[in-house]
Amino acid sequence: MAKEIKKIALLTGGGDCSGLNAVIQAAVKTAILQYGYEVYGYKFGYRGLYNNDLMPLTLESVSGILGRGGTILYSSNKDNLFDYQVEENGKMVKKDVSNVGVENLKKEGIDALVVIGGDGTLTSARDFSRKGVNVIGVPKTIDNDLACTDVTFGFNTAIDVATEALDRLHTTAESHHRVMILEVMGRNAGWIALESGIAGSADVILIPEIPYDINKVVEKIRAREERGKLFTIIVVAEGAKPKDGEVVVQKIVEDSPDPIRLGGIGNKLAADLEKLVKNHEIRNTVLGHIQRGGTTGTYDRILSTRYGVKAVELVAEGMFGNMVALKGDTIGYDSLENVIGKLKTVKPDDELVNIARSIGISFGD
Repeated sequence: MAKEIKKIALLTGGGDCSGLNAVIQAAVKTAILQYGYEVYGYKFGYRGLYNNDLMPLTLESVSGILGRGGTILYSSNKDNLFDYQVEENGKMVKKDVSNVGVENLKKEGIDALVVIGGDGTLTSARDFSRKGVNVIGVPKTIDNDLACTDVTFGFNTAIDVATEALDRLHTTAESHHRVMILEVMGRNAGWIALESGIAGSADVILIPEIPYDINKVVEKIRAREERGKLFTIIVVAEGAKPKDGEVVVQKIVEDSPDPIRLGGIGNKLAADLEKLVKNHEIRNTVLGHIQRGGTTGTYDRILSTRYGVKAVELVAEGMFGNMVALKGDTIGYDSLENVIGKLKTVKPDDELVNIARSIGISFGD
């Protein structure tokens, strides 16, 4: 007979994004009001699990956090307990210290762990599940690149921010007859650029999945000139790259499980266009972490609440080793084993790509 659930814990890992606090609030309220569980939170993701740094989560502690960005549990995107930096004999080495996390859960009497994060965070969740920990995953990323769910929370708020930025760039571009570039996040997936580009009336969208030809971008700028449109709006995903070229790496973070930090393609694109387009000023804006922070949008508040409630329901049902997922209009679940290692990227023949082409948007190909 399965052990009765009395005490659960939550942790948030990876980069912050809108909706984390909404998931926390929904999970805590459901756990307490519907099931009578004690609820705790580990601070700073898996680092908190390693250090046994946890805090009680009560109805009072989650009051008023629904629309607040960030996470009251804090986060870290550098701490993988299966490959963790520890000091040995005066030197920093990487070791598998996951057993420390397992023992801390046992010591505190935690019956189930709800892990809220993206691919890296949920990979560790799957690995803890393999070690016998009762785990439920919740899919978080502004990139919308997790498999097995139609939408991750945080994505819609991010594209709202990017769309507003494009709206603002339009007025400056038109006033000064400029080519304005907006670089957005997304890593190796082009969803943010694609959807904000359509919503923000971009003329060119450059995404990782469709390598671009700089000459095709120039052709679009000149075609607009011939129609009397003396400005052009370009949105470029940080992972976009030219044909026969490479992605632009901003820096390498050695102590991170995902050490490559993309960024800089907007500046490269601007420099390349300046050599080919002589009658326009080229300006680049990097939206950066503005896409992650601030007030959570309406869609993500609701989606996050649905995810938080479902996560605790799965705990109550003993459905461990799964991630909550949106499929169509329904919140369901899928195995963490199915989720990990399957990046959800834009297909070149995706409906939204075809829609964008139909309304005259160029992908530089």
